[in-house]
Amino acid sequence: MTEQTFTSVFDAITDTPAQSANLQARAELMRQIATIIQANGWTQTEAANHCSITQPRLNDLVKGKISKFSLDALLNIAASLGLRVHITLDAA
Repeated sequence: MTEQTFTSVFDAITDTPAQSANLQARAELMRQIATIIQANGWTQTEAANHCSITQPRLNDLVKGKISKFSLDALLNIAASLGLRVHITLDAA
């Protein structure tokens, strides 16, 4: 049995670097949106209204259910909060 090591958990659970990068980007956006919600002290209902999504969908976001959100959906949520997303490319 050969032992494998990975740079991140996303590398371990995906088949390609592209899939890993997509999951990492979604996870980071979700984390930052959840941090903003917490910093504002909003209830899930209040946050959902600010994000232009339903409360159950917001619950999925704060619970970290990455598979339920595309990058596009997360960008729309960020925009609803009046935020602009900047993308930085780093060498893999």
